[in-house]
Amino acid sequence: MEYAATYTEAELVHGLRARDQKIFSYLYDQYSPALYGVIVKVLNDDSSAGDILQEVYLKIWRHIDTYDEAKGRLFTWMLNIARNTAIDVLRSRSYKLEQKVQHITTAIQGSHQLSTTQPSIDHLGFSRILEKLTREQRTLIDLAYYKGCTQEEIARVLEVPLGTVKTRMRNAIMQLRNILNK
Repeated sequence: MEYAATYTEAELVHGLRARDQKIFSYLYDQYSPALYGVIVKVLNDDSSAGDILQEVYLKIWRHIDTYDEAKGRLFTWMLNIARNTAIDVLRSRSYKLEQKVQHITTAIQGSHQLSTTQPSIDHLGFSRILEKLTREQRTLIDLAYYKGCTQEEIARVLEVPLGTVKTRMRNAIMQLRNILNK
């Protein structure tokens, strides 16, 4: 559906808090492809991503009052809801660490490189940003953000000490901040 009007972030937040159906429809049309892409990336499963996307939008609708403009942008808040919901689904399906470790180890051994972006979310600019990181940093971001691994799990997967993972993760995040602030 084409909309003649566009909305500022403040108008979107105000409209959602006022339970404006038109604003909610606009939000869905504008942001669902990006949120869907994040869900698919985390789940690595197209078949259930649509259901999870609906659940994400229900959470957005129900919890818009918890959004704090001072803590970040609306889109970032929505992305975090999508990511966290997808990770919760993975955990609720009782994905065991051994399955995760085996899958990730196979990916690392098979291709010597983990993919960090999907074409469906490429328009967000993630691929260009992540390409500026080292392969090691991209792997850490992929394991932590998209696969939902804890730092302890990453240490086991990569067979490095936990302190090394923490240092490398901190360095990767600092590098991302530097890239984004340029």
